[in-house]
Amino acid sequence: MCDSNQCAHSHEHYHHHTIDPAAAEMLEKANREHIETAWDRYEQQKPQCGFGDLGLCCRNCLQGPCRVNPFGEPKEGICGADADLIVARNLLRTIVGGAASHSDHSYMAIHCLKLAAEGKAPYQLKGADKIKSVAAKLGINAKGKSDNDLALEIALAALADFGSYDDEPMKWLKASVSAERLEAWNKLGVLPKNPDREIRTAMHQTSMGVDGSPVNLLLSCLKLGLVDGYAGLQMGTDVQDILFGIPYPVKTEANLGVLSHDKVNIVVHGHMPEVSEKIVEWARKLDGEAVAAGAAGINIAGICCSGNEVLMRQGVPLAGNYLSQELAIITGAVELMVVDVQCFMPSITKVAACYHTKVVTTTPIGQLPDAEYIPFTHEEADKKAQETVRMAIAAYAKRDPAKVQIPSHKSEAWGGFSVETIVGALSKVDAEKPLKPLVDNIAAGNILGAVGVVGCNNVKLTQDKVTVEMVEELLANNVLVVATGCTAHALAKYGFLSPAGAKKYAGEKLLAVLTAVGEAAGLGGPLPPVLHMGSCVDNSRIGDLLNALAAYLGVAVKDLPVAASAPELQHEKAVSIGTWAVAMGVFTHISIAPFVLGSPLVSKVLTDDLEGLTGGKFYVEADGRKAAEGIMAHIRNKRKALGI
Repeated sequence: MCDSNQCAHSHEHYHHHTIDPAAAEMLEKANREHIETAWDRYEQQKPQCGFGDLGLCCRNCLQGPCRVNPFGEPKEGICGADADLIVARNLLRTIVGGAASHSDHSYMAIHCLKLAAEGKAPYQLKGADKIKSVAAKLGINAKGKSDNDLALEIALAALADFGSYDDEPMKWLKASVSAERLEAWNKLGVLPKNPDREIRTAMHQTSMGVDGSPVNLLLSCLKLGLVDGYAGLQMGTDVQDILFGIPYPVKTEANLGVLSHDKVNIVVHGHMPEVSEKIVEWARKLDGEAVAAGAAGINIAGICCSGNEVLMRQGVPLAGNYLSQELAIITGAVELMVVDVQCFMPSITKVAACYHTKVVTTTPIGQLPDAEYIPFTHEEADKKAQETVRMAIAAYAKRDPAKVQIPSHKSEAWGGFSVETIVGALSKVDAEKPLKPLVDNIAAGNILGAVGVVGCNNVKLTQDKVTVEMVEELLANNVLVVATGCTAHALAKYGFLSPAGAKKYAGEKLLAVLTAVGEAAGLGGPLPPVLHMGSCVDNSRIGDLLNALAAYLGVAVKDLPVAASAPELQHEKAVSIGTWAVAMGVFTHISIAPFVLGSPLVSKVLTDDLEGLTGGKFYVEADGRKAAEGIMAHIRNKRKALGI
């Protein structure tokens, strides 16, 4: 990889790849140093398979692969499956992949909570308030019980949902949603039971010779979206808040400029705070060892959702989102990248081999060739974290100053806007009815509506462009925006997560609201125009906020003037999260359609018919400003229906 023959490109060339000047600078450096990146590999893939892009390729048995021609023959695969059936089966398998990723993440956190509550793992339970609120919603009697006792009961309740053998819906789901949603999902027959059982059943359902009904398969898509939403997102966030604490506002910085010239740089990457929290803890404890080794100390930075987790609880700066992971290493200044699960590219070890950078993997299912494997068992987390941090300190001496180029670009960013934080800030305006100021400002038109912007990067799109253009347009038109995941990283890089960004981006009416709430909360100025709500599992926080608003108003979530958007989605998880959102009744924008366009039936159900079943539907638009217009048109229709 380090000596391949790549042709030179101009600086302007890289702005087709990204609007981030730090990323463009590193792409130039990669080209000079003959290092291949995701963008290079994307070019090598062109033209991508048209059958696959439409979802018309089936590999579910060894008679295939079969493909259906949308313009002629063949019209069916060998078994007789037509375009609608092949596309529906493929979509369900995609959503299964996302639901499995998030529910396995959640299961790991639950296992950690159980061991911590039993005193068998070195994690303090920092979320005392969350212990009480989760116990209350699950109907666990807290009287006379310690936090550890309650936490253990909560962990066992979560495990009971994973181990249920009856036909009752998941208890965690029933405890987290309104009666209206339960009734709607029950009528559709999509209430999930044991999440592992639902994943197994869906894989069986999509195998050769089982379900031949596209409509039935699409109903299963909704069910697996709910598995993601409640066995993954809701459980994961609730449990992680108990373990690591409810996030509260914290100030930091974002973009590759957060890396240090004179400190040991450790980048945490992935999604599991059980790993990243321990790396941060021991990096701070071992800072003196780094000084003794000739560095000015240890600097931690985050990529993807591990970055979001330690940002909102520890103030750790963000180095970048998904498409910047290789670029962080290309700075030549990263001693160690620690990965756990999800969204790290196999290419990072190849890029790291061109520098002194070490890559450490930490989980049995997340292995990489040429990486160092340090298994982070919960019981030995302290020992493994020390070993990992000391590896970074040792690598510092091998840094080649001639290869170091750290972009200067970075922006102030505030994170940690949990539901508790938002309600707490609003309570400074109205202590008795904290949601009233928000609802009153929506009713008065000072806030047009609210949008949750979530998701990934996708190399098919110019990095960050759709996200930034869409959010600029929404804010200018007084739409309140909250963000999670790699989208939050994108917005952080351009100042959307800072109070100063409110004056730059927010419309006049929205700015007045953000200023009033921010000053009442003691911030001395406005709230950021985009509120960072956490990692991708923390989309459940957005669901909790919507449920609270709907309950306050006495309406269903589907009736609120709100929307969701995944402006640069790429992962299976984004598809399953989006399916959960439309099941909730939320109008959900995506910039790139999943692989379904080969089926007119599936496409119509997702973008039209679903609205009559759940109240939500998908809306596809690749242009950021046009997407904002479509979202605002939906919000205005909802306002009109509410009479505001």
